[in-house]
Amino acid sequence: MVGVMSMDFDPTAPPAPPSGPASRPGSNLPEYRVSELAGAVKRTVEQGFGHVRVRGEISAPKRHSSGHLYLRLKDETAVLDAVCWRSSAGRLSIRPEEGMEVVCTGRLTTYPARSTYQLVIEAMELAGEGALLKLLEERRKKLAGEGLFDAGRKRRLPYLPEVIGVVTSPTGAVIRDILHRLADRFPRRVLIWPVAVQGEGAAAQIAAAIEGFNALPPDGPVPRPDTLIVARGGGSLEDLMPFNEEIVVRAAAASAIPLIAAVGHETDVTLIDHAADLRAPTPTAAAELAVPVRAELEADLLDRERRRVAAMARLIGERRLRVESLGRGLGDPRRLLEGAMQRLDDRAERLDRALPVLLARKRGRLAEAAAHLRHPRQQIAEAARQLQQLSERLHAAGGRLVPRHAERLAPPAGRLAPAAERLVLAAAVRLEGAGKLLESYSYRDVVRRGFVVVRDRDGEPVTDGAGLSAGTGLRLEFRDIERVDVTVDGEKPPPRRTPPRKSGPAGQGSLF
Repeated sequence: MVGVMSMDFDPTAPPAPPSGPASRPGSNLPEYRVSELAGAVKRTVEQGFGHVRVRGEISAPKRHSSGHLYLRLKDETAVLDAVCWRSSAGRLSIRPEEGMEVVCTGRLTTYPARSTYQLVIEAMELAGEGALLKLLEERRKKLAGEGLFDAGRKRRLPYLPEVIGVVTSPTGAVIRDILHRLADRFPRRVLIWPVAVQGEGAAAQIAAAIEGFNALPPDGPVPRPDTLIVARGGGSLEDLMPFNEEIVVRAAAASAIPLIAAVGHETDVTLIDHAADLRAPTPTAAAELAVPVRAELEADLLDRERRRVAAMARLIGERRLRVESLGRGLGDPRRLLEGAMQRLDDRAERLDRALPVLLARKRGRLAEAAAHLRHPRQQIAEAARQLQQLSERLHAAGGRLVPRHAERLAPPAGRLAPAAERLVLAAAVRLEGAGKLLESYSYRDVVRRGFVVVRDRDGEPVTDGAGLSAGTGLRLEFRDIERVDVTVDGEKPPPRRTPPRKSGPAGQGSLF
């Protein structure tokens, strides 16, 4: 780098005569005091370099506790001390850092206490690589403002991708390092998209490669990668510029496939690193981040299998002990069944004894209810008596009411007696019909026709002879004798044989 100064003073002009003492006798050279000479030099420098622009590389920047900034500007052959007072340091547009190339504007002065000269900086701007850094910083802020670097947009890499796409130069050492590292860790299928990684047109090729991998159909003849690696070896800032281009950064941010940026060395930072889903310090590290270690996975699987077998054995042992303990707590099933059978027999015996008692109790309640029932004849007689009383009361009431209302009821009175008589006659006819119907329903009418009513000793009717046995007591009720006690002798009469029917003439059945 070359230092540049703009001057408005002729350095070959002789210095102004000092205002000190006279020259020594016998010599034509003037004699100066140190302070006088230093002041003369200071005035000469400040007058000749009152406003200059100096380009150089910053070295050893240091900010004093007072707020003043001290640094050095250097090139290949010279070093210039510089100072920026606190009032100007706070207005600088950039923060001075080691190795930054800048163009400083200010004035040149001297420091008589050390016999040095220095540049008093009033303004500072990037120059050369520093200007390039300024451009990249502005571009980074612009893209960050659009949200391309947001952490929420970044996706997790697949744990074990089937296909890995690599965007890099096919002739460099980068691709060999990546393939070698993948083969060591976990061999995967790798698709390489060859591109230029520096020079004119490299940015367009890199962006096209990223978009091309994303455009591959999942089920096409060329498999679509599960992970992308954009890689390049180390180099200068100018060599890495294709990865700082806006077209490359936007392609990386828009990639639907998770992308790893592995550009330069660990200290190199490009804009694609911010847009990628993951940044790797080196291309080799990108291969390590893309796949796990196969040997470690196998060891982990073996360890998990051993743990599973051990856990299953412990579980089975615990369940066996639990079943055995539960079995010891249970009784003998045969004894349990014996007790249950005994209880069942007891319940059956009690049931056999309870059924006759229950039937006898029901019969007693039925007999009591029958005793409270009155005979239909008594009910008819009672109804006739009540009807006779009502009729007498009606006649009596009519006899009292008729004289009282003789005149007013004279015409109706003549019709009342016949109507009452007709009502009484109609009620008597209905009552007589009901009595005859009741008599026709009574079993006594059947007995009068020659039948016999059979009852047991408790008075219950016997309707089925199959349940009778020898010695059973019965009571017979005839038409003329109300009750006769008999005993079953146990002999059953022979079955009655029906004589065969004689058939009549052909085609005519017998009527008997």
